[in-house]
Amino acid sequence: MLSTPSIVGGLIAAAHIILAVGVSAHIILTKADVRSAIGWIGLVWLTPILGSALYLVFGINRINRQPGPMRSGPPLDPADRAALMRGTSTDPARSDLLAASSPAMHAIARITGTVTRLPLESGCTIEPLANGDEAYPAMLAAINEAERTVAMATYIFDRGTAGEQFVDALAGAAKRGVAVRVLIDGVGARYSHPPIVNELKRRGVPVARFLPSVLPFPHPYVNLRNHRKMMIVDGTIGFCGGMNVRDACVLALKRPDATQDMHFRVRGPVVRQIMRAFAFDWQFASHEHLPEATWESETGAAGDVTARAVPDGPDTNFETLLMVILGATSAATQSIRLSTPYFLPDPPLIDALRIAALRGVQVDIVLPEHGNLRLVEWAMNAQLPQVLAWGCRVYLSAPPFDHSKLLIVDGEWSLIGSANLDPRSLRLNFELNVECYSRPLAARLSSILDNKIATGRPLTLEDLERRPLSRRLRDGAAWLAQPYL
Repeated sequence: MLSTPSIVGGLIAAAHIILAVGVSAHIILTKADVRSAIGWIGLVWLTPILGSALYLVFGINRINRQPGPMRSGPPLDPADRAALMRGTSTDPARSDLLAASSPAMHAIARITGTVTRLPLESGCTIEPLANGDEAYPAMLAAINEAERTVAMATYIFDRGTAGEQFVDALAGAAKRGVAVRVLIDGVGARYSHPPIVNELKRRGVPVARFLPSVLPFPHPYVNLRNHRKMMIVDGTIGFCGGMNVRDACVLALKRPDATQDMHFRVRGPVVRQIMRAFAFDWQFASHEHLPEATWESETGAAGDVTARAVPDGPDTNFETLLMVILGATSAATQSIRLSTPYFLPDPPLIDALRIAALRGVQVDIVLPEHGNLRLVEWAMNAQLPQVLAWGCRVYLSAPPFDHSKLLIVDGEWSLIGSANLDPRSLRLNFELNVECYSRPLAARLSSILDNKIATGRPLTLEDLERRPLSRRLRDGAAWLAQPYL
C-alpha cells in the first residue's frame, strides 16, 4: 500500500506534467522569439509548478487592444497604401516632403510609413530641452497658459519639488475650467510614497493609472509598462522624450541621484499624432473617450521639420519601433550616432550596427559611465564586445547618470522619444517616439552628443578584456538574463 507522502508526491508530479504540457503548448503557439520560448519552456519543466506559475503571471501578454485612434478607419485603398509605402500622405501638395533628401531618407520614410500607417507631417518645430532645468519650466508654463485642454502621460510622477509644481499647475488649470487628464503608469506611480495619484485626485485633477501593479512597491522588471512620456496642451503644443517627473532630473538641485535627460517641445501637425496616442492609452486605462473636436486642433506650419509619431507596444504596434530602427541603421550610408541609458539590443540590431560599421558607416554609441540598474550595467558590459570588435565606437558619458535617448542617421534623420535600446522597450513596454527629418535639428543633436563624448571617455575592447575574471563571469551571468532585463 502506498504511503500518504508517496500519493501526494505522485499527485504533485502528475500536476506538474499536465501543467507543464499545457503551458508549453501555449508558449509554442504564442511566442515569436525562439530564445524566449526556449527560456520559458526550460523554466517551466525544470522548476516544477513554480515555473508554470511564473509564466502565467509574467509571460503572457494579456493586452490585446484593438486598433484605435492611431490606426482606425476603413481599409486603405490602393492610392493610400502606395502613399504610405512612400512615407507620405496622399495630398499632392505634400508628396514631395522629402524631395531634397537622400535616397537613404526616402528608404527610412517608406519603412516607417508602412509599419506605422501614419503620414509624415511637414511644418513642425522640434526644440530640445536639456534636463528638468529646461524642460519643467517650459512644461509648467504651457500648463499655466492652457485655455482648453491638458493631456499628460508619464511613467514616473514622483513627489518632491518638481512634483508639487506640476500638481499645483495641473490643479490650477482644472480649477479655471481647462479639461485636464493625467495618466501615470501603475508601477511608476509607486516610485514615491505615498503615490501622488491620491493628491492629484484630491486637488480635482482627473487621473488614471495604466495597469495598476498588485505589488506594493516599484519593480523595474514588471512587464507591460506604459513608458511613454508626453504632454499635449490645447492640441497645439506637445512635449515628449525620456524625462519623468522627478527632482533627480533637475541638476540645479544637486541631488546624489541626479539624472541627465532630454525632452522636446513639439509644435506643428505632428502634435495631433501624439495626442491620438495619448487618447488611445487614456481610453484603455479609464474607459473614457476623448472627443477629437475637443482635444485635437488644426495646426498650421510651425517650422521646417518633417516628422511622424512612432507608437510602439505589445499590442497592435508590436515591434514597430524595432523595425524602424533596423531600417534606419540598414539605410545609413555615412553615420549612426546614438545615446541610450540601457544598451541591450537583440541580435538583429547588434548585427545591423556592426554590419553598418563594416560597410564604412561611422557608428558612435554613447552610454552612461555608471548605470542606475546594476544587472543591466553588468549585462551591457558583457554585450559591448560584440559591437566593439567590428568597428563600432563606444563612449562613456561623464556623471551624473545619463538617461538621454537619441538616434541620428546620416546627419539628417533623428529619432527622439521614450524608448531605450533594450528588450523591455522594444518588446514589452508601450513607447512613443518621433522620427524627424531635418539637417539643422540633427546637427544640434549631434552637437549634444559631441559634448558628451568630449567630456566623457572612450571605451575599448581592451578595457573590457582587462576586467578581472570574477567581473567578466558576473557580467556574463547577468547577460544570460538579457531578454528579461
